[in-house]
Amino acid sequence: MTTQPQTSRPAGVAVEDQLINGDNDAFKLFLRNKRPIDRPAIGSLLLVHGATFPSVSLFDVDVDGISFMDVLARAGIDAWALDLRGYGGSTRPDAMGAAPAADTPLVRATEAASDVARALSHIRSVRSPDHLGLLGMSWGGSIAGIHASRHNDLDALILVAPLWMSATPLRFDAGAQIMTHRVVDVNAYRAAWLGSAPEDQRGSLLPAGWFERWAEVTEATDTSAPSGHIRAPSGAVADVREHWTAGKPLYDPAAITAPTLVIRGAWDVDVRRDMALDLFDRLEGAHDHAYLEISGGTHMILTEPARMTAFAQIIAYLRTAFAAKAGRS
Repeated sequence: MTTQPQTSRPAGVAVEDQLINGDNDAFKLFLRNKRPIDRPAIGSLLLVHGATFPSVSLFDVDVDGISFMDVLARAGIDAWALDLRGYGGSTRPDAMGAAPAADTPLVRATEAASDVARALSHIRSVRSPDHLGLLGMSWGGSIAGIHASRHNDLDALILVAPLWMSATPLRFDAGAQIMTHRVVDVNAYRAAWLGSAPEDQRGSLLPAGWFERWAEVTEATDTSAPSGHIRAPSGAVADVREHWTAGKPLYDPAAITAPTLVIRGAWDVDVRRDMALDLFDRLEGAHDHAYLEISGGTHMILTEPARMTAFAQIIAYLRTAFAAKAGRS
């Protein structure tokens, strides 16, 4: 396991990192858990990252002194962040130890869905939560959608900027040959991040020091990569090309029964409004479903000033969904 960077440890919040078995003993999955220690948790929530950056990078970077996982734990939620195979502290395929090769792209969403099932099973075994939710971001939304459409085991589903079908190309897939994996320049991501915002807002999108802290934590998730870089499997790129821009969805939203919140930043150019609303309109089998768009946020809304609105709405939705489940029991 690659030791994952430690971030904040707020008062009243317990922090634990652990490894669990994947599909077989040959690979391990990394989980970070943050939970309240001064009161019982109202339920458990598994967080699933996107195509490039691992769980700590997306959910536990303490910009302005606090992370998403901290806020969840302080709200009484037992929060778990999963690194899918090939990412962060989880086992990487052997091919990722060499330079990217023109071979089968590693780690497709359908494979990663089994990692999510393993993590949810682990949470149930160690917590026996009264309520269990799943949150997927970006490509992680694909994986969460696959799981939720196949299993009726969730009390809430949160899809943050979830990948969905697009009639036009997405900037994530530039059209080049897809290799086994990618070696990503962390600092170079600043241009893509800020480039989503209107030109006159780019200078103020991230407060001073926020990107630098995010980059520091992100780089530390893969100390075996070249300096300033991290490695990420390319299966998500293949998913975009073969499914999301080819009109072949990886799952049927109508098969999802869990209460579902779809949320995106209004400046998100990777998951456009038409994509998110098309997905939302297809959630006809969910007990309840809601759509929320937050002004002043990009695809990385969970690490921007607008994040506090997103956090509050996610927590409120979880509380409502958990309470509704309790009422039906």
